[in-house]
Amino acid sequence: MTEATIIQKPPASVQRRIRINTVPAQRARMRWRHWGIVISFIVLVLAPLGAAAFYLYRVAVDQYASTTGFTVRQNETGAATDVLGGLAAFAGGGGSGQADADILFEYIVSQELVQRLDERLDLVGHYAAPYDVDPVFALPPDTTIEGLVDHWQRIVRISYSQSSGLIELRVLAFEPEMARTIARAIIEESQELVNALNSTARNDAMQFAEQDLEAALRRLRGAREALTAFRTRTQIVDPESDLQGRMGVLNNLQQQLAEALIENDLLSENTGNPNDPRLRQSAQRIGVIRERIALERQNFTEADAQVGGEDYPTLIAEYEGLVVDREFAEGSYRAALTALDLARTNTTRQSRYLAVFIQPTFPELAQFPRREVVLGLCSLFLLLGWAILALVYYSIRDRQ
Repeated sequence: MTEATIIQKPPASVQRRIRINTVPAQRARMRWRHWGIVISFIVLVLAPLGAAAFYLYRVAVDQYASTTGFTVRQNETGAATDVLGGLAAFAGGGGSGQADADILFEYIVSQELVQRLDERLDLVGHYAAPYDVDPVFALPPDTTIEGLVDHWQRIVRISYSQSSGLIELRVLAFEPEMARTIARAIIEESQELVNALNSTARNDAMQFAEQDLEAALRRLRGAREALTAFRTRTQIVDPESDLQGRMGVLNNLQQQLAEALIENDLLSENTGNPNDPRLRQSAQRIGVIRERIALERQNFTEADAQVGGEDYPTLIAEYEGLVVDREFAEGSYRAALTALDLARTNTTRQSRYLAVFIQPTFPELAQFPRREVVLGLCSLFLLLGWAILALVYYSIRDRQ
């Protein structure tokens, strides 16, 4: 036997180890923890999802949606005449139309509107009719007004844009005609609200205009009475006219003085005798005129020139102040009359109105409840909840 053919056998312990390591792996088997995950998935995800699908497709009553859209518009002609109102709106960054749309939006979701429509259309009776069949989407028959308002938030969905003031409504009902009827009723109630706002605004405008006119009339009467009292006290109708008269007297005296001087010069040239009585008489006349001119000038310059115990400059200043007060009162009175006429004109004009740009539609297909969307959301939340519970379980298990 050669060396190449000689093979030594390994020891017995090594042979046993080799046999153990070469045993084939067993097939993976489902353990209790795996079955627990599967059962929990069935119980927490599939079973609720199946129940929701059965309820949505077999139990839930179809709902119809009627769509409408409207906004509050303001009369541009009436708005253009209100200059102060336009400046206030420009300074405030918004107009009254937007404020009216905000009021209308709050009114649509208010309890007052829900109660008025319930009295007109029996909302409780309609939405509680299928309660025995569909208790999830129907209204309990014994609900309160608060419960009806909460349900109103689900059946009336509002899309409101504050930038444009457009309001779009989608009304849900179990019957298509009822959905359109509710949408029309909302428009009618909204129109009544807008009319009430118009009436309130017109009444306020008339009241404020009348109050302003009364105040302007009292001011005008007071200014005229003060001017009359001044004339009665000073016995001067118009100090300016009286002053002009005094100036006329002074100018007349100066003219007479010039004529007397000319006459005196002519007499001096024609008469050689300086003791001529005519020259003395002419000189005396010139002196008297000059004294009178000096006295009249003194009445304008000295403070002792008084009328009724008051100096003339003070009287003129007082008179000018009274005249300014009267002119201002007359201007205010004319403006108040114009404002009152404008308010009376606006009472016959509707300054704001409800503009419906989408008439209430008549639905032909039941689009609600959105079964696919509801099932998708249920699947998402059930799957997320089951995954979170599974992770929490394995986290606690690994820590133990």
